[in-house]
Amino acid sequence: MSDSIKHECGIALIRLRKPFQYYLDKYKTPTYGLSKLYLMMEKQVNRGQDGAGVANIKINVNPGNRYISRYRSVEPQAVADIFGKINKKFRKAQKLAKDVKRETGIDPSHDAAWWQENVAFTGEVLLGHLRYGTHGQNEIENCHPMLRQSNWRSRNLVMAGNFNMTNVDDLFDKLVSLGQHPKEKVDTVTVMEKIGHFLDEENQRQFLKYRDQYENPELSDILAEQIDLVRVLERSCKDFDGGYAMVGLTGYGASFVARDPAGIRPAYYYMDEEVVVVASEKQAIKTSFNCAYDQIQEITPGSALVIDMDGSVKEAPFIDRLEQKSCSFERIYFSRGSDPDIYSERKKLGRLLIPQILEEVNNDLKNTVFSYIPNTAETAFLGMIDGLEDHLAKERKQAIMGGILFEKELEEMLTFRPRVEKLISKDVKVRTFITSDEQRDDMVSHVYDTTYEVINKGVDSVVLIDDSIVRGTTLEKSILSLLDKLSPKKIVIVSSAPQIRYPDCYGIDMSKMKEFVAFRAALALLKERGLESILDEINLKCLVALENGTAHTENFVKAIYAPFTDQEISNKIADIVRPKNIKAEVSVIYQTVDNLNVACPNHLGDWYFTGNFPTPGGNQVVNKAFVNFMKGIEVRAY
Repeated sequence: MSDSIKHECGIALIRLRKPFQYYLDKYKTPTYGLSKLYLMMEKQVNRGQDGAGVANIKINVNPGNRYISRYRSVEPQAVADIFGKINKKFRKAQKLAKDVKRETGIDPSHDAAWWQENVAFTGEVLLGHLRYGTHGQNEIENCHPMLRQSNWRSRNLVMAGNFNMTNVDDLFDKLVSLGQHPKEKVDTVTVMEKIGHFLDEENQRQFLKYRDQYENPELSDILAEQIDLVRVLERSCKDFDGGYAMVGLTGYGASFVARDPAGIRPAYYYMDEEVVVVASEKQAIKTSFNCAYDQIQEITPGSALVIDMDGSVKEAPFIDRLEQKSCSFERIYFSRGSDPDIYSERKKLGRLLIPQILEEVNNDLKNTVFSYIPNTAETAFLGMIDGLEDHLAKERKQAIMGGILFEKELEEMLTFRPRVEKLISKDVKVRTFITSDEQRDDMVSHVYDTTYEVINKGVDSVVLIDDSIVRGTTLEKSILSLLDKLSPKKIVIVSSAPQIRYPDCYGIDMSKMKEFVAFRAALALLKERGLESILDEINLKCLVALENGTAHTENFVKAIYAPFTDQEISNKIADIVRPKNIKAEVSVIYQTVDNLNVACPNHLGDWYFTGNFPTPGGNQVVNKAFVNFMKGIEVRAY
C-alpha cells in the first residue's frame, strides 16, 4: 500500500457455554479456549496493531482464588509474546501435575477443578484485543483490556473495544459531575468509567431490592443473577457519539458486546452448544471454528449481545438505531480479503475502474502494462484484469458481428491478452530506521524493488493500482521514481478507493487535514484561481458554530471542494505527487463514490470521501480540524 493507514483495533471474545471439565474431557487439553482465542487474534493481526491484551474470567470459583487474569504486551509480536507467557504457566502446571501423580498416584491433569485452582487463564470467559493506538502512545498502560477492580465480584469490569468517541470532553465532564475523578481524559478511560459507574448503580439497585430477603454471601450470588446489563448500557451509552464495538466482562462471568447505533465499527458472532464467539471479522470466526458463513451473524447496530452468567444469550437494543453507515474502509483495506464477500467486493472495485482507465490510456491496450502495489491491492487488481477481459470480449464480438475481418486481424484479436507484470515488490528486510528526513527519504526509495526490462521504453504506459492514496508521500518519494527508471511513456496510478478528503474520527488514524493529498490539491487550486477567500469564509463559519455550540449540525469544510470537479482535483494530485526529476507523464485515477457504493452496498459509511458523517460529532470534529489547520495547530480535533 502506498500510504499506510493506521487502524484498527480488533476484538475476540469466547464464552465456553459448558463446564470446564467438558472441554478437558472432549478435547484432552485445558487450553481449548485459549488455543481458539490465539487463532482468532492471529487472524486479525492484519489490522495494524502495536499492542495486544488477553483477559480471562473464571466463573463460580471459591473466595480466596484469583478469578480474573490479564496479560498485555507492546512487544513487536505482541500476541505471540502474551501466549508464550501463558504457555509457560501451563508447562509449569503440567510439571506440577506429574509431581502430584508421582507422589499420590492420582493424576490431577484430568481434573478441571485442579486446573482452575492452580493455573491462571483457565476460566470460561476469554477476551482478546489487538490495539492500534490511533492517538495514544504505544505504552502498555494504553493497551486493552482495561480493568476496573472491586472486592465485590459483580462490580468488577474488564473492557476492551474497537472505538473512538468524538465527544470525549463532554463524557469527561459528565464523569466529573457525577463526582468521579478520572485519571485521564481519553475515551478508553471515560467509556469504562461511565459504564462502570452505572454498573455500580445497578449493583446498588439490586442490593437495596434484595438485602432484606437474603444474607451475605448468598446475597452476592443473587446480585450476579439479577444484574441487568442492558439497563446498564442504556443508561451509560445514551450520550456516546462515535463508532464502537465494545466488549465488557463482569467479575461474575456475564459479558456483553455493544455496537454503535450507526454500525460504524464491525462486530460478528457465532454460537453453538459449546461456545459463543465474537470478533471484528467473519473470517477469524470461520477459520477458528470451521463453521459455515451463514452461521455467522452481525450484531445489530444499536444492540448488545449479552451472554449471561449461565451461558444464555440474547441480543437487545440499548440505544436508538441510526441509519446504518458501516465503515467502507473495512471492505477496501482493513478486513482480511479471504472473506468471500470482501473478496468479491474488492474485485468489483477493480472492475468498475475500467472505463476511466481505458480513457486515460486512449484504449491503447497493446502498449499498456498493468500491475499493482502489493499486497492488499492484489484483489482489486484481479478484478481490474477481469474487467479488461470483459471489455476485450465485447470488442471481439462487435468486430466479428460488424463485418469481415482478415485472418491475421482476427487471430490478433482472438489471441490478445492484457499485459500483466509484477513491476513493484516490497523488500521486507529494509527498515527505515534513519532519523533525518533526507536520509529517510533515500531509505524509503529502497523499500521497494522494481522489475526491469519488461517495459518498451518510451512507448508503454504503466497502470498501477493501489487500494487507496491518502497522503501521496510514498508515491512522491518512492514509487513514481522507481517506475520512471523503467522509462515508460506514461504512469497511471489508480486508487480503488475515492479521494480521501476529510478526517476520520471513529477509529482510523486520519485526523489532520493537511496530510490528505486531496486537501492539499484543493488548497492549490483555490490559490491558482484566486479563491483563497473561501478559506477565511469557512473558518469564520466554523469558529462561530464552535462558539455557539452548533458545529455538530453541518460540515462547513465541504465548501473547499465545491468549486472543483473530481477530475480537476485528481489532476492536481498528479502534479503534487509527480517528482520533478522524472520524465514520464503522470496521471491519477480515483474510484468514484457512486461505484464504491455499488461495490459495497451494505457498507455505505463514506464520510472520509464525502464529508457525510454518520453522527453529529463527526461534523464538529471536521469543523474543529479545519480551524486547527487555519491556526497551524497540529493536534487531535476530538
